[in-house]
Amino acid sequence: MRMLASTSARRPPAGALRISRGRRIPFAQTRLISTTGLAQPQPREPAAPPPPPHSATTPRPPPRRRLPMEAKPFSDFLTDTHHRQHDYLRISVTEKCNLRCLYCMPEEGVPLSPPRELLTTPEIVLISGLFVSQGVTKIRLTGGEPTVRRDIVPLMQQIGALRAHGLRELCLTTNGLSLHRKLEAMVEAGLTGVNLSLDTLDPWQFQLMTRRQGFGAVQKSIDRIFELNRAGAGIRFKINCVVMRGLNDREMVSFVDMTRDKDVEVRFIEYMPFDGNRWSENKMLGYREMLDVIREAHPALREVPGHRNDTSKTYQVPGFRGRVGFITSMTHNFCGTCNRLRVTGDGNLKVCLFGNAEVSLRDIVRKVNGGEPIGEEAFEALKRTAMEEVRDLPPSERPPLLAPNSRELLEVIGMAVKRKKAKHAGIGELEHMKNRPMILIDPETAGRHRNLSPTSRYSSYLSPSTPWGSLVAGINPSTYATRPLARLFSTTSNLAQTTKEDDEGARPRKRLTHVSTSGSAHMVSVSDKAPTRRLAVARCSVRFSDASVTALVRENQLAKGDVLAVARVAGIMAAKRTPDLIPLCHPIAISHVSVELDVVDPGVGGDRPGGEGGGGGGGGQGYRIDIAATVSCEGKTGVEMEALTAASTTALTVYDMCKAVDKSMVIEGLRVVLKEGGKSGRWVEGANVG
Repeated sequence: MRMLASTSARRPPAGALRISRGRRIPFAQTRLISTTGLAQPQPREPAAPPPPPHSATTPRPPPRRRLPMEAKPFSDFLTDTHHRQHDYLRISVTEKCNLRCLYCMPEEGVPLSPPRELLTTPEIVLISGLFVSQGVTKIRLTGGEPTVRRDIVPLMQQIGALRAHGLRELCLTTNGLSLHRKLEAMVEAGLTGVNLSLDTLDPWQFQLMTRRQGFGAVQKSIDRIFELNRAGAGIRFKINCVVMRGLNDREMVSFVDMTRDKDVEVRFIEYMPFDGNRWSENKMLGYREMLDVIREAHPALREVPGHRNDTSKTYQVPGFRGRVGFITSMTHNFCGTCNRLRVTGDGNLKVCLFGNAEVSLRDIVRKVNGGEPIGEEAFEALKRTAMEEVRDLPPSERPPLLAPNSRELLEVIGMAVKRKKAKHAGIGELEHMKNRPMILIDPETAGRHRNLSPTSRYSSYLSPSTPWGSLVAGINPSTYATRPLARLFSTTSNLAQTTKEDDEGARPRKRLTHVSTSGSAHMVSVSDKAPTRRLAVARCSVRFSDASVTALVRENQLAKGDVLAVARVAGIMAAKRTPDLIPLCHPIAISHVSVELDVVDPGVGGDRPGGEGGGGGGGGQGYRIDIAATVSCEGKTGVEMEALTAASTTALTVYDMCKAVDKSMVIEGLRVVLKEGGKSGRWVEGANVG
C-alpha cells in the first residue's frame, strides 16, 4: 500500500503534495499519479513581488478580484462532459433489509449474493478515501438497511476519520427500525445527517406498505433524533415519503403538520419505476398535484431557496419550524445539477440512478490482494506499509489511505463519469427499461446476475426455486449448490399453477398453492399478476336452540349490548387484520368492507332468505342470524380470505354476546358464495360464470 506522496524523502521537499485538513488533492497533481500510486512534486511558481507601501497620499488600490481560472481545480476524474462535478457519493453497505416495502423490491425479496461478491469493510474504506481525495465532500451510507450491518458503527468511524482530508458530511439513509439503538454511537463516529424513509403515519398502513410490523420502533428512532438534537447533536433530519395514489396520498397534510413544531424536512417523492415494483403512471402523483392537495389545507405554502444541487424543491408554511420538499424525478428531473455517484454493495459504480450501465471497482481494488477479498489482516498490512512512508509527517499532513493501484481505479471512474448522459429517460421510457430493483441500486445484491440476460435476471428474483425462495420455505439454501443453472434460475414464478408430469403431453397435475416442491409452506408469489378489481362475498349463519334469543337481539335486550352493531364492527376490523391471522395471506389495500346481519325468526313475518347463495344450512328453518360479508379491492390477489375472516369473526362475536342465553347455538355454513376478478373472472356458488 502506498500513499499519494513522494517517497524520495521522509518529509516531502518544498512544492511536494501535502493534504491538510479540509483540503482535497488538486487535479493538477492527481493526474500525475502513476500506477504505483506515487505523486510527483510540482514546481512552485515564483512568489509575486510585494505591493508598494500604502501612504495617506496614495489612494488604496481596489481589492483584486479572484478570477474563475484561479479557483481550486476540481478533479477531472469526477467531472463529466456536461461540466457536472460529482462531490457526493452514496455507498451501499448491505443488501439486507428488515422491511419489504411495496415500491422497493419484489414481494418475495431478492436472492442474497455470496459474501465474497460483496465489498468488505476495508474495501469500502479504501474506495471512500479515494473519492474523498478527489473532492467528494459528502458520503451517504445506504442499503438495503445499513443499520442491520453488524459493524456499521466501526465502519462509520473509519469513514468519519476522512473529515481530516476534506469530508464534510457523513449521512445515513434508514428505515429507522433499529436506528434508535445505534444512533448515539453513530453521532460520535461523525454522523451529520439522517434521511428516514417513512411512507405513512398510520401503524396499520405501515404494515401494509412495508409488509412488516415495527411502526413503534420507527417512532422511537424519530424521538431519539429530536432528543439528541436538543442536546446539540446537530443531525440534519429529513423524512422521505414515497407517495402512491390510493394508498397513502391522503396522509400528505398530516406529514406537513409534523413540520409545525419540529425541525425536520418532510420530502414527498414521486413514485418511480424499478424492476419488480409494478409501477404504473396512474399510481404516481406529480409534485404539482401534491402541491394542490397540500395548499387546500395550507394556502400560504411558499417556495424557499435551496442549494443548487438539491434533489428536492423546497417549500415552507409560514410560521412552521420545518420545511417540505418534493423530489420530482419523474415530472421534472434535476439531472442538470446532478452531483451524485453510487457504489453498489457488490462494488459497481453506477453514475445514474436510472441507468443500467455499471463498472466494477471491486475487481480492481482486489488486484492488490491477488483477486481475493481484502480482509482486516490484509488491510492492516497495507496500513503498516503506508505508515512507514509518511511516519515523519505530522498527522494533519498525512494523506488518506489509498490502494497502490489508485491510478487504475481513477481512470476507470473517470471513463464511467465521462459516459454519463445529460439526463435520464422520461416517463414513457423508464417504465420499460431494465434496471435493478430499488433494493439493489443502493444495496449490494445482483452480483450473480450481472452476466445474465435481463429476462433471466428478473425471473430469478421471482422464482420459488431461487435461494430466496428457499429461505421463505425454510429450506437451507446450500442445498441448491449443485443444482443446474437452468433449474436455479427457473422462470416459474408461482407453484400454485399446475405442473406437467415428466412425460410430454401428460395430463396436468394440480398442486396446493401454499406448499413448495419440498412440502414446506410458503407464500405464493403474486408479483407477475396484474392488479384488477377484486370482490368476494362470504356467508355463514349462527343457529340458536332457544327461540327467545332472536327477540332479545331485535330488541337490544342482551346484557352485552347491541349484538348486531358490535358484530358488524368486529367483522370489518377482522377483514383488515386478515394477514395478521392467516400466516401466508398477503396484505392487501382493501377499498371496501361491508357486513350484513339478517335476523331470521319464523315467528315474525316468516323466513327471510339471505339472498344470493342462500342462508345457512337448514334452508331457512329455525331461529338464526344470517351473515354476509363483502370485501373488494384493486390488487393482484383475491379477497376471499378477507371475506371469510370477516364473516367468521362476525359470527364469533354474535356467539360471544349471546352465549349467556343460549349455550347450544351453532355456527354453520361458512363458505365463499361469490368471487370476481383475476384470471378466473366471475365465480358464483353452484355455477361457474365467465
